[in-house]
Amino acid sequence: MTDASLDRTDLRILEVLQQDGRITNAELAERVSLSASACLRRLQRLEQAGVIAGYAARVNPQAVGLGLQAFVRVQLARHDAPSIDHFVQRVNESREVVACHALTGDMDYLLHVVVEDLDHFSRFLLDRLLNDSGVADVNSSFVLRTVKQTGALPL
Repeated sequence: MTDASLDRTDLRILEVLQQDGRITNAELAERVSLSASACLRRLQRLEQAGVIAGYAARVNPQAVGLGLQAFVRVQLARHDAPSIDHFVQRVNESREVVACHALTGDMDYLLHVVVEDLDHFSRFLLDRLLNDSGVADVNSSFVLRTVKQTGALPL
């Protein structure tokens, strides 16, 4: 499914779901001015096409004992395929890494790391990220306060 095949109603369904993923089909249908059966067919089509990638709860990190967030910029020592694959595998094995983005510019990756505290971050950095992962350099910035955070895309 391409951007061009999404009509105004599809986009409205996506907007409503991004605001409230627990909405019932009947409520969703009413909000987008469709019958319940037509809305369900569209929803299933969006899910099958991979436009809707999944559903999840947003959890407050502090409420579950994860009081420290950091953004870690990573530069790899080598850029050959095996080195990159090894780094990606290490990142995927690390529960502390909630997002990893390959970048342009002077650093290769940006990691969003969520941990309990500074000791936990230190163990993650020294034992997991710098130990046998092919990392040449890291630069960490700690989150002082989150001003805005949304998972919703600007449709």
